[in-house]
Amino acid sequence: MKNKRIFCILLLIYFVFAILLNSVGTVILQVIGNYGVSKASASVLEGFKDLPIAIVSFVLASFLPRIGYKKAILAGLAIVTGACVAMPLLPSFLTTKMLFLCTGVAFALVKVSVYSTVGLISNDRRQHASTMNTLEGFFMIGVLSAYWLFGHFIDSGDPKSHSWLQVYWVLAALCALTFLLVLATPFDERGAQLPAGRSIAQDFAAMLKLFFKPLVCVFVLTAFLYVLIEQSVGTWLPTFNNEILKLPTAMSVEVTSIFAACLALGRLSAGVLMRKINWYPVMNGCVIGMAAMVLLALPLTHDVVLDPHVTWATAPLATFLFPLIGLFMAPIYPGINSVMLSSLPKNQHSSMTGLLVIFSALGGTTGSLITGYVFGNFSGHFAFYLTLVPITIVLVTLFFFKRAVDGSPEVLPELVH
Repeated sequence: MKNKRIFCILLLIYFVFAILLNSVGTVILQVIGNYGVSKASASVLEGFKDLPIAIVSFVLASFLPRIGYKKAILAGLAIVTGACVAMPLLPSFLTTKMLFLCTGVAFALVKVSVYSTVGLISNDRRQHASTMNTLEGFFMIGVLSAYWLFGHFIDSGDPKSHSWLQVYWVLAALCALTFLLVLATPFDERGAQLPAGRSIAQDFAAMLKLFFKPLVCVFVLTAFLYVLIEQSVGTWLPTFNNEILKLPTAMSVEVTSIFAACLALGRLSAGVLMRKINWYPVMNGCVIGMAAMVLLALPLTHDVVLDPHVTWATAPLATFLFPLIGLFMAPIYPGINSVMLSSLPKNQHSSMTGLLVIFSALGGTTGSLITGYVFGNFSGHFAFYLTLVPITIVLVTLFFFKRAVDGSPEVLPELVH
């Protein structure tokens, strides 16, 4: 019963951070209109979010068990509560940058803690995989909610309106409520205790040594490329809907919820599927499906004519077709993470998650910056076609990841099934 309560708390934590983290695309669209910044300038918001995630994870992940996962989660929630309150009180592009910086710092603390806690409350590999997919699926439900929550406060008729900033009062209240629930929930962290007598410097060195293992290198590269693809699509899809598909601002944001819904559905169902089918063919099928959706949907986005009275019923077909790429993306991230983490001793989950978070954050920033630059200097079509490059590379890295996990026990003996 205690583990179920902790699991429910983890779901709520991830729901809150899903809204904050994945509002970047929506906020980019709003600050371009509100504060008159260019697309290239607005794209740095992804960096303000992701680089702190990478830096804080690098510095703290290896010895976070010494601090305590519960304390780290509480600190993260307190930080984002304050940042949300500042948004409507001090409206500016600088405040928006600081919001995402705070969100990045907080999420670094939270993600390492949450992933490590999953290992503590899971009894075996199958339960770990199921829990991970459910957690990431619930994260996408948060993303889905974010599009509609922000869409409700956006004034499509006035690009300069600050009405959208009122959403942050709702988010501040949600963060504060989650903080209180975590505070009242006991966490048993004894399974994550680090070896006695080891110094903080030795903890950090142990994390760095993990990175130089061939299996871990292939794993973090795959995670980096996956997040690059997901953030390239997710961050810029509202702008793509608005400028390429000629949809109104609020509708551009709301329609992007289809992408999030597909990710949620795919991840929630992936746990069931992967209990019966080996993870590797599932991953390969998903990557090939992603490429097929890009090639099928993007040609339909050319030569769209502006319709001032467009509705969900009259929107271009590509509006609903391209976001289905999320169904194929969905199982990849939690799938490879579970294979990696469930092969490790529980006291190494924090260090491994730290490496994962670092390269995921770098992937997200790289994807957003590249897509933003190509979108602004070439075209939205070319920017999204460009995702075919990392999609192809992921297909290759999955092959080497599978071979390293299943066929090369000498590479990293303690990680192999």
